[in-house]
Amino acid sequence: MGTSLPARLLRRVLDDDLDAALAAGLMDYAPSPGDDALLPDHPELPARLLQAQHQLQCAWAARARYRARTQRLARRAAERDARRAPAAATPEMKPSLPPAAAAILARAKARAAGKPS
Repeated sequence: MGTSLPARLLRRVLDDDLDAALAAGLMDYAPSPGDDALLPDHPELPARLLQAQHQLQCAWAARARYRARTQRLARRAAERDARRAPAAATPEMKPSLPPAAAAILARAKARAAGKPS
């Protein structure tokens, strides 16, 4: 293969060495007139490099959507668990009986305690 940057990028893409192609500048590649003639055996060079760019962009977008979905689902699960958790009983939150009901309850307990079972 040739020594031009597009030719090196194509070689790495064809070898499925996308990490090296990215490091060499694959995502910065823009077709120039004459790129299709750089390698006589590969007139598809510009199209193939653009296709590789597109595939990587789609994969990165899918990864970002997956991560956002995972975070969204975790947040919803935490919110759901928080709603389902019983509220902690604190003395100030306990409902108090009205005075009349408290007196009736006290008399009933006193009668029940005074009766032999």
